[in-house]
Amino acid sequence: MTPRYVGADDWAQWRDLRLRALADSPDAFGSTLAREEALTEAHWRARLGDPDGVAVLVDVDGHPVGMGAGFPDLPGLLHVVTMWVEPACRGRGVGGVVLRAVENWATARGLGLHLDVNVANPVARSTYERYGFVGTGETRPLRDGSAQRIERMVLHRTS
Repeated sequence: MTPRYVGADDWAQWRDLRLRALADSPDAFGSTLAREEALTEAHWRARLGDPDGVAVLVDVDGHPVGMGAGFPDLPGLLHVVTMWVEPACRGRGVGGVVLRAVENWATARGLGLHLDVNVANPVARSTYERYGFVGTGETRPLRDGSAQRIERMVLHRTS
């Protein structure tokens, strides 16, 4: 498994994996497949070219199978978003590799991590808890008009 930081020139590969993620797991994301299918190349490039954010792909046998990104949104914190692993590769540590790469990037900039997880997704929550995230009890709707709830989790490191 090889993690790699991606930028604007990787937009097509990122977009393709992101659209697969939204199709596979629509209740894991604040956005929707229809919304992101309509985005232009310029939007994808701008998203990946933001110097304040990070985007990571993890390759297995030369093909991207996992992704994650982050952007600073609260003082001292990077909001981890877009976490997804190809179903055939789940349970093999890909999510941890993505999180480690995002965390390394954030740590180099003096930032901690937080993320949101759907309260109806115990598998994702377990992945985050194994990595060191702790639930805050803060919940809100997944997106406008959604009955689904997400909970904010924060990474706690003792060292």
